[in-house]
Amino acid sequence: MKFMKLGSKPDAFLADGKTTRYVSSELPTDVTIFVGEVKFRVHKFPLLSKSNCLQKLVSKANEENSEEIHLIDFPGGPKAFEICAKFCYGITVTLNAYNVVAARCAAEFLEMTEDIEKGNLVFKIEVFLNSSIFRSWKDSIIVLQTSKSLLPWSEDLNIVGRCIDSIASKTSVDPANITWSYTYNRKLAEVDRIVDDGMKGQKKIDCVPNDWWVEDVCELEIDLYRRVMIAVKSKGRMDGSVIGEALKTYAVRWLPDTVNALASDAHIKRNRSLIETIICLLPSDRTTGCSCSFLLKLMKVAILVGADDASREDLVKRISMKLHEASVKDLLILAQSPQITRYDVDLVHRIVNQYFVNHKFNRDSDDIERSEKGADNLLLGHGSSLNVAKLIDEYLAEIADDPNLLLARFIDLSQSIPEFARPIHDRLYKAIDIYLKVHPNLTKADKRKICGLIDVKKLTTEASMHAAQNERLPLRVVVQVLFFEQVRVSAGVEAQNNNSRDSSSAMTSVDEECPKELDNSKSLKHNMGHMTINEDIQKTQLAKKSSKNSRSGMKLLPSRSRRIFDKLWIVGKGHGEGRSPETSGSSQSPTSVGPVHMKSSGTYTRQRRHSIS
Repeated sequence: MKFMKLGSKPDAFLADGKTTRYVSSELPTDVTIFVGEVKFRVHKFPLLSKSNCLQKLVSKANEENSEEIHLIDFPGGPKAFEICAKFCYGITVTLNAYNVVAARCAAEFLEMTEDIEKGNLVFKIEVFLNSSIFRSWKDSIIVLQTSKSLLPWSEDLNIVGRCIDSIASKTSVDPANITWSYTYNRKLAEVDRIVDDGMKGQKKIDCVPNDWWVEDVCELEIDLYRRVMIAVKSKGRMDGSVIGEALKTYAVRWLPDTVNALASDAHIKRNRSLIETIICLLPSDRTTGCSCSFLLKLMKVAILVGADDASREDLVKRISMKLHEASVKDLLILAQSPQITRYDVDLVHRIVNQYFVNHKFNRDSDDIERSEKGADNLLLGHGSSLNVAKLIDEYLAEIADDPNLLLARFIDLSQSIPEFARPIHDRLYKAIDIYLKVHPNLTKADKRKICGLIDVKKLTTEASMHAAQNERLPLRVVVQVLFFEQVRVSAGVEAQNNNSRDSSSAMTSVDEECPKELDNSKSLKHNMGHMTINEDIQKTQLAKKSSKNSRSGMKLLPSRSRRIFDKLWIVGKGHGEGRSPETSGSSQSPTSVGPVHMKSSGTYTRQRRHSIS
């Protein structure tokens, strides 16, 4: 810390109780000056020679035959006046970052300027401020902190403005050129890592972080902090991520940890002002700076303390730009009265809608290029949208167990995700299953509505197996699941049969292109014989696999829907009458295979659908 000593005489100010100060001297004091509750018995000459204000007040007191002078609203109080009085007497006084602002304001009040005497107190303090205080990082912050209690004097004397400019200028310095002290105790720092004064002769820390200044500035109260951050941003040299880190550190430093402390009547006004200021200071580029997790935490606090609508709307837009980075836990924002749900679903819905507005996607994304190549490029180019879809499906699963969650809100939030962003419906199916479990009194029409969100063609085999045995699903959905699962199995078998036929064609081509030489004919026939045997073995294995898949599909089918599915199967297979004997033989309906299998396996045990959710 920088300091300056003025005067050379020993201290002659003595105390008589708590409210009286006097100068020990052979000459009796001839004037009493009241500053607040303290009275100073001093001599006129030393003070009048340096203070124009006291000259006027003493002259007025003489006219009134009074020896008392009252200094009303004296900046800095008795301590600041004592510094000025000691300077007038030539008594040694030490100025530092903690008392220099009070001394400067007191000297201004007493008019201790160059007009009265050269080298007066105002001049000396200004030299000290400009040559030492404003050049020191920590002293500038201390002076700025002390200046608040001395408003409006400190503001009128431009001490506040000069401190802010000094601090902002130092934050913009290249970290490689920093030689002054700073505090850095966050997780990224080494334990107790503090850069000390006078490091020129010591080994300098290899790497100074870009956000080295953040913790020291966090000690400022919100009004001064706001002005400093505006000045830092106005320099245009600070990266948005560093600004975001500074705001996050400040929020952690000043915001209470508990909900009760945040919303308490004693502190809610202060906390509201603090959160609105932090939101106002967020980087202008909404795509950089703070993480989505931090922004969602700010939103939770903003709702609790009742921040203004403009601040909340700004947060919604910022969060939507980074929604793909969020977690389900971040989105679980408690609902406020008069909402009856556990979590604020409407807010999340607004954020999701804003996200897709930002990315210029509308909900009718089915009309976006239908070609295979276009669809593949779309998925590859918008991975963040896939992440958002996954996030919202998991969020739906979290809120589905809320008995007060209306079906319409569940459906609206689910439909806010475009189809292209949800290539697999397993997570959506899980959320719907939980909702059906917690809301058993839904009507059949409501069950059809919510289950209509699921595209059974986008369920994996595992999810299809679960859905086929789920008693909470409407029968029609179960039949659709089984039908498309069987179609998928049959398509796989047919693809394998096509591969076999391609192998036969290739073998015939080789036979036609064989040379006619007599010496090679025996060898070729021998090789062909081995290939024919391999083909027969492959066909036998495919036929067995087809029969096994059909029987496994039959086992999944509940007894009450078996007849309906059998009819659907017959209709579906009616298009394949013209197939080759191999294909038609491997494509029997599950009902034609089922009875034979059950007879050979003994008594049939009825399998009911169930849920494992």
